Formats: sequence, C-alpha cells, structure tokens
Amino acid sequence: MGLFFIIPLLTFVGWKVSRHLFLFTVQSFVAFFTTFFWIGRARPTSTSISSSSEMPTSGGSAPSSPSASRSLVQYLNQILSMRGPNQLPYEEDVKWAIRQNLLALAKEYAGLQVQTAPFTHNDGRSTTLLQIFGTIPMYYRDVKYNIPVEMWLLESFPRVAPMAIVTPTQEMIIKPQHRFVDASGIVTVPYLQQWIYPRSNLVDLAQNMSEIFGQDPPLYSRQSAVPSHLQRVQTGAHSPRTSSIHGTNPMYSSSSIGPGSPRPQSPYSAPNRLHSLNPPYTVSPSASPRPPAPAPAPAVRTENPVEVFRSKAISALSERLDHDINVISKRGGSEMDDLFNTQVLLNERSARADQGIHEMKREKEALEEELQLYMTNTMEIESWLRQNDGGGGRSQFDIDHAFEPTDSLSNQLLENTAADLAIEDLLYSLDRAVQDGVVPWDSYYKAVRTLSREQFYIRATCAKVLAAQRHFQVESMALRASSMSVS
Repeated sequence: MGLFFIIPLLTFVGWKVSRHLFLFTVQSFVAFFTTFFWIGRARPTSTSISSSSEMPTSGGSAPSSPSASRSLVQYLNQILSMRGPNQLPYEEDVKWAIRQNLLALAKEYAGLQVQTAPFTHNDGRSTTLLQIFGTIPMYYRDVKYNIPVEMWLLESFPRVAPMAIVTPTQEMIIKPQHRFVDASGIVTVPYLQQWIYPRSNLVDLAQNMSEIFGQDPPLYSRQSAVPSHLQRVQTGAHSPRTSSIHGTNPMYSSSSIGPGSPRPQSPYSAPNRLHSLNPPYTVSPSASPRPPAPAPAPAVRTENPVEVFRSKAISALSERLDHDINVISKRGGSEMDDLFNTQVLLNERSARADQGIHEMKREKEALEEELQLYMTNTMEIESWLRQNDGGGGRSQFDIDHAFEPTDSLSNQLLENTAADLAIEDLLYSLDRAVQDGVVPWDSYYKAVRTLSREQFYIRATCAKVLAAQRHFQVESMALRASSMSVS
C-alpha cells in the first residue's frame, strides 16, 4: 500500500523540480539576450555626456549631437532601471531627479562624461556609483582654461551633495593651501557646503566651481617654461620670459594635452571602468595670453596626490582607530566602575540584610521567652481564680479585708479616702438624676450641700492624717539615725 503513495509523491516532486529548472533556464536566456542587446546598442556612446567628436577645440563649447543625447538617455534609462546585484544603490524616488540632473549637465557642459565605476569609502566599503569626469571651463585673466574634475554621486544623492575632486595629470600639481581644494584634490566650494535638495543641482555646482577656480586656479604646471608660441621678447631684453600666473602656469591652457597623455586616476576610483569613453582634452584659449612676468618663478615641488591621499587616509584611519579604542576603553572603564560600585552596594545591603535577620531572630527568641512567661503567669492567675472564685469562696471572703493597714493612721486614712470617693460617686449620680428629671432641684440642692459639707470634713481629716504620718516618719528616721550613730 505504501508504494501507491510514494510513487505519486515522487512523480509530483520531480514535476515541480523540472518545472522550476525550466523556468529558471528560460529566465536566464531572456536576461542574457536582453543584456547583450542593450550593451550592444549602448556601447558606442553610452557613458558619454558629450560626444568626443563634438569636443570643442577652441574658445566656446559645442552642444552635443542629437545622437549622443539619445544614447545618453538610453544609457541612463538602462543603468538606472537595472535590478539584481548590478543595481545602483540609489533610492527609487530620486532616480528620475538623478537622470534629469545628468541630462541638464550634458546640455550645459560638453566636456563632461558619465560612467559607472567602483567607489571605495573611507571605512573600506566598496560599491558601484555614477561618476562624472572630464573638464569644466574657467576664465583666468580673460583666458579660458579647462580644469579636469571628477564628481561622484554618492548613495544618498541628490539629498546630499556629490563628491567633487580635481584630478591633475602627471604634468600638473595642486596649488598648495588652496582655499577650496586640499592636497588630495577634494573640492569644498561653498555650493557643496550649502547643498539643499531639491534646490541644488549639478549644473549650478559646475558653474560655481568654474567661477571660483577662475578667481583662484587650483592647478599649475610642473614645467618652468611655456611653449615657444607663448614666449614674447620684451623691449630692451633678448632673453625670452615665461608667462606665468602667480609664478606658474594654470592647467589646460593653450598648450594642449594630446591623446597620449592619460587621464589621472582619482584616489577614490578603481583603475577599471565599467563603461568609458575618454576623448582627448584638446582646448585652445579664447583670448591671447597676457604679457609675461619679469622673471620666471621656481617650480613648486609637491608630492604625488595618490601618496598624499594614502598617507592622509592612513592617518585618518589611525586617528579614528585610536579614538574608537579610547572611547571603548573609557566606556569599558566606566562600566567596570559602575559594576564595582554596584558590587560594593550589594555587599553592604547583604551585610545589612544579614544583620537584620540576626536581630529578628534575637527578637523572636526574646518574644518567645516573654510569651512563655506570660503563659506561666496566666496559668498561675487562672489557678488562683479557680481556688478563690466559685464554690462558696466569694461568700466567705470579705473584700474589705483584702488590704490590711499597718497602723491606726493608715486605717483612718483608708476609711476617709473611701468615704471621699463614695461621696464623689454619689454627687455624680445626683447630677445624672437631676439632668434626667428624676430628682427635683430643691432636693438636689439640699443633698449636694449636705454631701459637700461632709466631704469637706473628710478631706480635712485626710490632710491631718497625712501630716501626722509625715511627722511620724520624720521622727522614725531621726530615731533610726541616732540609734545607728550610737551603735
């Protein structure tokens, strides 16, 4: 009978497994061909904000071609709609804003390109982000120069500002102690510091960087002399003078960088690119250079930006590690102190509780002893009551003889005191009776007058008896003292 249940069960399980394998195979083929189709279509200009053929070679910037714009739109639609492990780490509700920012930047700045590239955070986390690279124009002393930059759109973009980096080539150096560019090339212009979503955008950021760099160029050439077509001979001198800006030449001036010079790698980006179009940055000035300075300035020596960033990153990580160790040590020390204080408090309370228990035990023993004494006394009283109460014992016992006076004065005092108390009880009873209307007022007055007179004489007698007793006691004490002195 078991085979009739096992065989259909195995058949059903095999059918379910085969069905899932078939669906998985079909989905894999569909995903593969779809990805291959999109990559094949987007490969020519997928990462380019501006077509390389449209790069300006003099003066102004040429707009992107319609085909390049369509390719950019297709590329952005593709990478922003990806799902699965290759999905970009941006929130769904801001992907449209990211797309619009990049399209607007492509319309205004033809020298910038976009791609996806790995990005490594300071804490070691690595992720794939959108990267904008290329050049932005600046005008220094009416001469146009192109500054190579990179922009990383971080995970929280556009709610937080992007990371902008100046990327000098091997022939360039970063100006030391620049106000808005540090030694590693990271840009901190006011627009980045005051980034507010959704008012801020990439176009205004690029414009702000262009204006600030035009006032204070961040890059200079390592060469001490400019090309021959920039040299001029001044009156009264035969030696050529070098045109300079603060002693050196700003980058990307009239001397062009040919296709052989590679674009520098940012310290934040990996060497490999997912999609890359790197046209040569060839730009000519839109106006003639100004006359040269009187004398060439010495070349400024600087360190490699990658090494500077590496040393700064190591220093920052070391400081953070030391800070974390100190914080953990302080926290552990404070917790240990709290635990020790709690232990001391618990020990004190334990000793106090033990002392209370011992005191309660002693008090219990004392109460048990007193209870035993009370029970013994109760038994004795009950025994005495049984002997002296009932059985005709009360009729034979006279309560007046319960206390025997020692002398005649004591006997007289006892009788007068009893009479005084009896009169007090009688007066109290008369008061109650006259209030209740039992005794008339005239009878009440006569009785009270008579009893009060008698009580007065009784109390006078008691006073005389007490005085006589005191005199007798004094005489007894004097006689006893004289007898003791004689003996």
